[in-house]
Amino acid sequence: MIQKKINIRNKKAHFEYEILERYVAGIQLTGTEIKSIRLSKARITESFCEFTEQGELFVINMYIEEYAFGNFQNHRPNSQRRLLLNKKELKKLHKDISTKGMTIIPLKLFMTSNGWAKLEIGLCKGKKLYDKRESLKTKDSKRDLDRLKKQFNN
Repeated sequence: MIQKKINIRNKKAHFEYEILERYVAGIQLTGTEIKSIRLSKARITESFCEFTEQGELFVINMYIEEYAFGNFQNHRPNSQRRLLLNKKELKKLHKDISTKGMTIIPLKLFMTSNGWAKLEIGLCKGKKLYDKRESLKTKDSKRDLDRLKKQFNN
């Protein structure tokens, strides 16, 4: 069976946050949720991660569209979904989150070769407005430089 490559990215995260560390976490999903993800019917742009009192990590506001062929057992599109990490990683993230200005943001949702859905999360610090402007300036200058190189080579 040839699998379609699923790679759903959070493009806003790189613009709005400075990513300090990256982790790959599994997601606890139901049957209709995984089927919708295999059809690329998911969105992680407005989502974030939060700890519960028990020390578990949940992704909140992750949108997975209802499965078209699901019946009464279909899932809710915006429910909380538990992330699966090692206890050591969870403790480290919980300690890092306690510092001011840090948050955990989903960066990429992808499928492994075994068919498992994984979520790449990042420990992030919010950018200030002037940092965002600076990143836009560097992006524009890089684009202009690439355009000039292409023009020069032709």
